[in-house]
Amino acid sequence: MKPVAIFCYSPGKNPGHFATFLDRHSIPWVEFRIDEGMAPPASIAGYSGLCFMGGVMSVNDEDAWITALLDLIREAHALDIPVIGHCFGGQLLSKALGGTVTRNPVKEIGWTKVRVLDPEWLPGMNEFLTYEWHGETFSIPEGGKRLLESEHCANQAFALGPHLGMQCHVEMTEAMVEDWSAQGTREIERALEKNPAAPVQKREQQLAPLAERIATLHEVADTLYGKWITNLKG
Repeated sequence: MKPVAIFCYSPGKNPGHFATFLDRHSIPWVEFRIDEGMAPPASIAGYSGLCFMGGVMSVNDEDAWITALLDLIREAHALDIPVIGHCFGGQLLSKALGGTVTRNPVKEIGWTKVRVLDPEWLPGMNEFLTYEWHGETFSIPEGGKRLLESEHCANQAFALGPHLGMQCHVEMTEAMVEDWSAQGTREIERALEKNPAAPVQKREQQLAPLAERIATLHEVADTLYGKWITNLKG
């Protein structure tokens, strides 16, 4: 099988459980570390699917590599090659397919309950607890289905054909939550200073009970990823 191309652009923003899932299903993958100077491929030829992880920048920034990734997504859409996006990656997918990315009314940081609006990707599930770290949000591109919502962010996930765009982070591992919550302490403080009622959790709130939350989140992620890989192109 051709490998899945995984794109990362910020230190600490890694494939996490998504890579573990691919390994478990014997699906090869290759990582493009944009933050380490790797250039995106000129074409998606040779890849069975594309995965875009989270990042600290904005999709609306005018960096050349962001433009290149948007072009790759459009190429994939034209060829019906599946794309999956996590947070910043979901925003990339939305913008590439005609959506917009704007500031969310509030930041969401930490564990948040999301509601399942369409059972196609999560059959038999009404809601679940997922991890968030974002200040912007995407619109649903024309033809897309809204899959998830939270109290403070209407568009938590959408599907369009074989593509899945998520605002939330279902790829998290225990180590990633520990690292992000430690490195983001100042951002958490600033968000709560600006709006004490914001859905923003301090580090200690994010870490307990971490193992149980991660195990449950991985069950959700496995269902989403399991459906997504059915469309991989050889």
